[in-house]
Amino acid sequence: MQIDLSVAYKTIEKMGLTFVAALPRLVVAVLVLAVFYVAGRGLSWAVIRGTGRFRGRRNLELAVARLIHATIVAFSILVAATIVFPSFTAGTLISLLGVSGIAVGFAFKDIFQNFLAGLLLLITDPFDIGDQIVVDAYEGTVEDIQTRATLITTYDHRRVVVPNADLFTKSVTVNTAFLTRRSEFDVAVPATLDIGRLKERLVQRIEQVDGVTHAPAPEVLLVKFDMANVTLRLRWWTYPQHGSAIAVQDRVLTVAREEIGAAQAEQQKRAAEEAGRGARDAGRG
Repeated sequence: MQIDLSVAYKTIEKMGLTFVAALPRLVVAVLVLAVFYVAGRGLSWAVIRGTGRFRGRRNLELAVARLIHATIVAFSILVAATIVFPSFTAGTLISLLGVSGIAVGFAFKDIFQNFLAGLLLLITDPFDIGDQIVVDAYEGTVEDIQTRATLITTYDHRRVVVPNADLFTKSVTVNTAFLTRRSEFDVAVPATLDIGRLKERLVQRIEQVDGVTHAPAPEVLLVKFDMANVTLRLRWWTYPQHGSAIAVQDRVLTVAREEIGAAQAEQQKRAAEEAGRGARDAGRG
């Protein structure tokens, strides 16, 4: 049985001729895409440089720059499609979107959602690059806010990629939103100590700790007591960075432990002196 391959050969030949005829248009379309892409990047860079003098608006600059770049890239794709397919028009695009819009929407739902969430995060400015934030189980410094996700560097130097939609829909704690940050620690001391005097001494020592701010001033509050112990809450203010807050907490707790130990030693010394006086009085009697 002899197989006639002439039809297949003619079809392949026709496709090859069509491709060769369209090759110049493809080259021009690729060049157009490249030129528009570079132009978009350059314009975005110019926007960021031009608005760089406005402090505190870094996120807005990035949002505007990325919108401009995305618009230019989308326009370049339309131009390239028109070059490759001369019959391609705006009406054809609308018809195509009408037919495949639902499928594309489902396929790229997460991408579009994260992209829009990223733009809204940049515009609303709940946090900035360099801020220290907490989201879910992750805490660290915001490294970059990209189109799809935000990059966070944890304090143990690991990178976490958080989808922008999560940051936009979930609760986010911004530790560096304000100039100062309050820390606190509860400590139990014997109820037999002079609590009023101990509180004064603790405040005086904490005020002298390097890194503790004087406005607001530190304070020591009695928050719980029973017959045996009294719970004191130490509260002080530091600069908001995590490393600074942890280092200051170490120094505060060190001096608090020293002060409480000194108060207990003084109490024991007074008790011993009173016991000695009682013994001497009993001997004289």
